[in-house]
Amino acid sequence: MSDNDSPVPLPDLNAADAPALDDLAASTEDDAGTRIAADLEAVFDVPVQVSAVLGRSKMDVADLLKLGPGTVLELDRRVGEAIDIYVNNRLVARGEVVLVEDKLGVTMTEIIKAERA
Repeated sequence: MSDNDSPVPLPDLNAADAPALDDLAASTEDDAGTRIAADLEAVFDVPVQVSAVLGRSKMDVADLLKLGPGTVLELDRRVGEAIDIYVNNRLVARGEVVLVEDKLGVTMTEIIKAERA
């Protein structure tokens, strides 16, 4: 994937004009190209690993062993720069770190279009 991939907008499944779940069963083949959450119901229980990468750093093992509590580790990202969001080690989005009720979270700001082989 390249850094020039354009973001793919997320559909608003909570919008007032979103179809009801009962209407989904009656959808025609013309709607087959439009994916909504109910179409993916079969994979809802499949576990995936999600990682939010704040940045990376390279160091020698000797330097790694010297790290301790309070050590500041310089990363390859600047403050305010988007973080990478991976699902099963594949880059799928970029986002920002947010604070929600004293816990850190991530909000997605850009979906990375997947290249098909």
